[in-house]
Amino acid sequence: MDNGIAAELAEQVARALADAADVTTLRAVEGGDFPASAWEALSGLGLATALVPEAQGGAGLGFADAVPLLEALGRAGAPVPMAEGIGAAALLGAAGIEAPEGVLTFAAAGAPVPWGRHAGHVVLVDGARVALYAADALRWTESANIGREPRDMPAVTGAPLAEGTLPNAWGPDAARSVTALLRSAQMAGALQAALALAVEHANTRKQFGRPIGRFQAVQQQLAVFAAETSAASVAAAAAARAADARGIADAAFEIGCAKVTAGEAAARCAAIAHQVLAAMGITEEHALHHFTRRLWSWREEGGSERFWTARIGATVQAAPGPLWSFLTSRDQEPAA
Repeated sequence: MDNGIAAELAEQVARALADAADVTTLRAVEGGDFPASAWEALSGLGLATALVPEAQGGAGLGFADAVPLLEALGRAGAPVPMAEGIGAAALLGAAGIEAPEGVLTFAAAGAPVPWGRHAGHVVLVDGARVALYAADALRWTESANIGREPRDMPAVTGAPLAEGTLPNAWGPDAARSVTALLRSAQMAGALQAALALAVEHANTRKQFGRPIGRFQAVQQQLAVFAAETSAASVAAAAAARAADARGIADAAFEIGCAKVTAGEAAARCAAIAHQVLAAMGITEEHALHHFTRRLWSWREEGGSERFWTARIGATVQAAPGPLWSFLTSRDQEPAA
């Protein structure tokens, strides 16, 4: 897809959420409500089947095309399970199963399901096996992550509507890898939103007769924030390109690098943001804590930094030849 078209889709997502989602919406979500207006605004854009091949009735986009959309969701605090629905539909499409309409989400078998209590259908992935369940075939134990987003444990009480098997290119750990890729892009977007809030506050909050953003110490911290945010965005885009070029399984190295980069950026930048805004950033009325709590939560979903650094290290150790040759070879297109 042309980058301009992908950017336009991201702008549409941003406009839809600007009209239908704000801090009040995020507070309502964290209180247990489902934001129907935000969901309707996004679902009307036809994003749910973005990664489903055109031959199966989808938009036929690649993961690289979806990264700007996912970042836009992250910049809005991901108030609806659209990223989860995009990932679930992609998994279903790869397994030859038609994605149903409505609220759709997914998780690895035995893991909490994002937004499970609000979903009409749920995809559970056990290795390469994909199963689609209607909501009435599952019983929920409701819980939430640090961001107060629904993360519910399912108990299967009925038969699946459909079952399929993922191709080898998706690998036996597809649910984790897809989640890691989605969260990496969303974290990049949430970092962008938190950076904008920190910069705005630094330019307006005055101490000793001038904005605190004019103090060198604050400027240095915001420069670090900006660099970490850019690195997270670049890493997510690189991982998405690798997934498109070689498949999810063979892109695990790049996906892991993106997740580690975003996770480390989240830890460092959340601290900077709250230092800049001080007590203001944790008040219920302010938006910052909604983003930083989601950043802390998303760090753990799809594999933590510890998990992915161990896997990255094992991959590098097993690779033949010098490290530089391994890294540069990752940019090459696979043989036809």
